[in-house]
Amino acid sequence: LLYKWVQNSKGLIASGASKLANEIQNFSPSEMPPQQATNAEVDQILDYVDNYVKPAETAAAPADSTGVETEILLKPNYEKNLNLFYGLLIVLVVLLFAIILLTTSIRTLIKSDIFKTKLQEKKASKATETIKKVATVLVIGFALFTPLQSFAIDFVHGGESAEKSLWLIVEKSDLYALVTIDLILLFVVIYLKNLFNSFFYMAFPKPVIEKKVRAKKITKVLTDTVAIEDEASILMDHEYDGIQELDNNLPPWWVWGFYMTIVFAVAYMFHYHFLKTGDLQIQAYQKEMVQAQKDVDEYLKSQAMNVDENNVTKLEDPAALATGKTLFTTNCTVCHKEGQGDIGPNLTDKFWLYGNDIKDVFLSVKNGRPNGMPEHTSKLNPIEMQQVASYVLSLKYKAGREPQGKEYK
Repeated sequence: LLYKWVQNSKGLIASGASKLANEIQNFSPSEMPPQQATNAEVDQILDYVDNYVKPAETAAAPADSTGVETEILLKPNYEKNLNLFYGLLIVLVVLLFAIILLTTSIRTLIKSDIFKTKLQEKKASKATETIKKVATVLVIGFALFTPLQSFAIDFVHGGESAEKSLWLIVEKSDLYALVTIDLILLFVVIYLKNLFNSFFYMAFPKPVIEKKVRAKKITKVLTDTVAIEDEASILMDHEYDGIQELDNNLPPWWVWGFYMTIVFAVAYMFHYHFLKTGDLQIQAYQKEMVQAQKDVDEYLKSQAMNVDENNVTKLEDPAALATGKTLFTTNCTVCHKEGQGDIGPNLTDKFWLYGNDIKDVFLSVKNGRPNGMPEHTSKLNPIEMQQVASYVLSLKYKAGREPQGKEYK
């Protein structure tokens, strides 16, 4: 009985040959899956359990032949680093172009006659402050064209890399340095823009318009509307049938939202299509499906249930057939009665709609058939489907529904 318990506990319980098996079922509702093992293999399993010795604790870190502990190092993803390097380099080039454009504009502005005239009109302190700003521009321009020596980027020569023939090895420290430089250049661009505005409005001052002092309201911030008494300032020249049009600004929240969509679109295109640092939906789905299939295969292998329509075999063991009968009674008698058929075809004659091989019957139980046969993958595990299919093929002829399908002798 112990052999039958290990090989097919459910069949042993169904047969009623062991009171102890029934007691175990009442004690624990979970079922032990059937095991395809011979009596000799069961003896080996039990001997291993009886003589099991807990292994001695090993060192936390592996050691080499000299007895020195080795350190496990994570290998950087140089391909991804290189793609990020390209993106940061593009940002750096754009910032440098903006800086060159701003410095050129500032230099042209301060050389103009109107700027010199306005500069002479300022007080000495203001002039000194302006000279300091100009000196700052010159220092920044000099620093930008000074060669950078802090990178640890290595060019790969022939035969040096076994990765994917990358022409450039970029470490994470290089990326951090490049991000730092990009941030510095961004602050420089902002500073130069403000400096250019101050010089420009020094030469071409804004007209001073007196405005009424009003408390800022949330609606003003969100909509940027003009007060009714000031609508004449934004009234457009044309009218139709007494209807006039105001030149209102777009709501600030809408404008900034539109700018954010542009930034998002550019970042999306670079991330997914140019740099390819992210997976599109199809690639992500394919990777997830591959990983899910690996997980399923590992689970079936760990549960000794790696049986499918390609490697299934017909079972002859009485315990397995008894379990198959129990499962057949629970799941199949509604349509097939005791095998002679009712709604479904007769399973005891020599006529079969989809073949009478164990693999054909297993596939019918597993995936179902288009004529009303439901799938049983969600109800039975592979071993149970094998037991049901083997039980069906073991049935003796019973008179019932008329023959259907092709005759197999």
